[in-house]
Amino acid sequence: MLNIIIVILMLLGLFFFFGTSVGLIHFPDFYSRMHAAGKGDTLSTALILTGLALYHLQDFSLATLLVSLKIMSIVLYIFIASPTATHAIMDAGFESGVKHWSKADQPDKNKGEVK
Repeated sequence: MLNIIIVILMLLGLFFFFGTSVGLIHFPDFYSRMHAAGKGDTLSTALILTGLALYHLQDFSLATLLVSLKIMSIVLYIFIASPTATHAIMDAGFESGVKHWSKADQPDKNKGEVK
Protein backbone atom coordinates (compact mmCIF):
# COMPACT_ATOMS: atom_id res chain seq x y z
CA MET A 1 0.00 0.00 0.00
CA LEU A 2 2.82 2.40 0.84
CA ASN A 3 4.43 1.70 -2.53
CA ILE A 4 1.25 2.82 -4.29
CA ILE A 5 1.24 6.11 -2.35
CA ILE A 6 4.92 6.66 -3.17
CA VAL A 7 4.36 6.03 -6.88
CA ILE A 8 1.32 8.34 -6.93
CA LEU A 9 3.27 11.15 -5.22
CA MET A 10 6.19 10.81 -7.60
CA LEU A 11 3.97 10.63 -10.70
CA LEU A 12 2.05 13.71 -9.55
CA GLY A 13 5.37 15.48 -9.06
CA LEU A 14 6.46 14.55 -12.58
CA PHE A 15 3.09 15.70 -13.94
CA PHE A 16 3.53 19.13 -12.35
CA PHE A 17 7.12 19.35 -13.60
CA PHE A 18 5.80 18.65 -17.09
CA GLY A 19 3.13 21.32 -16.64
CA THR A 20 5.79 23.78 -15.55
CA SER A 21 7.84 23.03 -18.65
CA VAL A 22 4.82 23.52 -20.89
CA GLY A 23 4.04 26.79 -19.12
CA LEU A 24 7.56 28.07 -19.63
CA ILE A 25 7.32 27.38 -23.35
CA HIS A 26 3.69 28.36 -23.94
CA PHE A 27 3.06 31.50 -21.87
CA PRO A 28 3.63 34.82 -23.64
CA ASP A 29 5.51 37.02 -21.18
CA PHE A 30 8.05 37.06 -18.38
CA TYR A 31 5.55 37.37 -15.53
CA SER A 32 3.29 34.48 -16.51
CA ARG A 33 6.31 32.27 -17.19
CA MET A 34 7.75 33.07 -13.77
CA HIS A 35 4.38 32.32 -12.19
CA ALA A 36 4.29 28.89 -13.84
CA ALA A 37 7.88 28.18 -12.85
CA GLY A 38 7.44 29.29 -9.25
CA LYS A 39 4.21 27.45 -8.51
CA GLY A 40 4.89 24.29 -10.48
CA ASP A 41 8.47 23.87 -9.36
CA THR A 42 7.59 24.26 -5.69
CA LEU A 43 4.70 21.82 -5.75
CA SER A 44 6.39 19.20 -7.91
CA THR A 45 9.59 19.22 -5.89
CA ALA A 46 7.60 18.88 -2.67
CA LEU A 47 5.64 15.92 -4.04
CA ILE A 48 8.69 14.08 -5.31
CA LEU A 49 10.70 14.65 -2.13
CA THR A 50 7.76 13.58 0.05
CA GLY A 51 7.57 10.36 -1.96
CA LEU A 52 11.30 9.90 -1.46
CA ALA A 53 10.98 10.45 2.30
CA LEU A 54 8.22 7.84 2.49
CA TYR A 55 10.33 5.45 0.41
CA HIS A 56 13.15 5.71 2.95
CA LEU A 57 10.74 4.92 5.79
CA GLN A 58 9.87 1.50 4.36
CA ASP A 59 12.87 -0.06 6.09
CA PHE A 60 12.29 1.68 9.40
CA SER A 61 15.32 2.42 11.57
CA LEU A 62 16.79 5.45 13.28
CA ALA A 63 19.03 6.17 10.29
CA THR A 64 16.17 6.09 7.78
CA LEU A 65 14.03 8.23 10.10
CA LEU A 66 16.78 10.86 10.22
CA VAL A 67 17.17 10.79 6.44
CA SER A 68 13.42 11.24 6.01
CA LEU A 69 13.41 14.14 8.48
CA LYS A 70 16.25 15.77 6.55
CA ILE A 71 14.34 15.36 3.29
CA MET A 72 11.23 16.91 4.84
CA SER A 73 13.31 19.82 6.15
CA ILE A 74 14.47 20.37 2.55
CA VAL A 75 10.78 20.43 1.51
CA LEU A 76 10.09 23.06 4.20
CA TYR A 77 13.02 25.15 2.98
CA ILE A 78 11.82 24.93 -0.63
CA PHE A 79 8.30 25.99 0.44
CA ILE A 80 9.83 29.13 1.96
CA ALA A 81 12.65 29.92 -0.48
CA SER A 82 11.11 29.20 -3.88
CA PRO A 83 8.14 31.61 -3.69
CA THR A 84 10.40 34.24 -2.14
CA ALA A 85 12.95 33.89 -4.94
CA THR A 86 10.21 33.95 -7.59
CA HIS A 87 8.79 37.15 -6.09
CA ALA A 88 12.23 38.76 -5.98
CA ILE A 89 12.93 37.90 -9.63
CA MET A 90 9.52 39.20 -10.73
CA ASP A 91 10.02 42.39 -8.70
CA ALA A 92 13.43 42.89 -10.32
CA GLY A 93 11.82 42.46 -13.73
CA PHE A 94 9.14 45.00 -12.85
CA GLU A 95 11.71 47.50 -11.54
CA SER A 96 13.82 47.14 -14.68
CA GLY A 97 10.82 47.87 -16.88
CA VAL A 98 9.83 44.51 -18.29
CA LYS A 99 6.45 45.07 -19.95
CA HIS A 100 3.35 43.00 -19.31
CA TRP A 101 1.85 41.09 -22.21
CA SER A 102 -1.14 42.64 -23.92
CA LYS A 103 -3.25 41.60 -26.86
CA ALA A 104 -2.04 44.65 -28.79
CA ASP A 105 1.48 43.19 -28.77
CA GLN A 106 0.35 40.24 -30.89
CA PRO A 107 1.36 40.25 -34.56
CA ASP A 108 -1.37 40.97 -37.08
CA LYS A 109 -2.13 37.65 -38.78
CA ASN A 110 -2.55 39.28 -42.18
CA LYS A 111 0.60 41.38 -42.15
CA GLY A 112 2.88 39.35 -39.85
CA GLU A 113 4.06 42.40 -37.91
CA VAL A 114 3.35 43.96 -34.54
CA LYS A 115 0.75 46.73 -34.44
